[in-house]
Amino acid sequence: MNIILFGPPGAGKGTQARYLVKKLNGFQISTGDILRDEIKKDTEIGKKIVNNMNDGKFVSDEIVNDLIRDIINDPQKKNRLIFDGYPRSLSQAKNLDSLLENSNQEIGLIFLLNVSKDTIIRRIKKRKIEEKRSDDNLETIIKRYDTYIKTTKPVLDFYSKNSNFHEIDGALEIDQITNKINNFINV
Repeated sequence: MNIILFGPPGAGKGTQARYLVKKLNGFQISTGDILRDEIKKDTEIGKKIVNNMNDGKFVSDEIVNDLIRDIINDPQKKNRLIFDGYPRSLSQAKNLDSLLENSNQEIGLIFLLNVSKDTIIRRIKKRKIEEKRSDDNLETIIKRYDTYIKTTKPVLDFYSKNSNFHEIDGALEIDQITNKINNFINV
């Protein structure tokens, strides 16, 4: 089963994606991790990504779509993908639908972890101390949150009409969110 997890930066998508990977023997598709890996490799794409992230912008759809295409088409990962932070734009959502259709796959479940800006700020401050992530600059996160809200609304509107779309209160404790997700998986 392929699953999409939506939510602003710091909503807990990564935590839930890691849980789902273990539970379903799946593969996490974290655009954040993929982008950070490109930065670490110091590729030309990585340099473009750094400039966008430092400005609080999302990386272009073209770059992101190219980076995930091979992952989606990997036969070992077929129908075992957990999308964490992708798609973030309507263009990416349409690209994902096309890639999945072309590889004879579909999305089984879609979850929105809905979290307020104040909760995100508290979580990011904590995560910065615990994980020491370089992209956890508070000013950048606030820009990314605002960009997420503006950019992702059309994507949420696109998917929210589907019967497999479920909104979950992302301010709940981790295990409470996990239990809510499990209720839909175990149906």
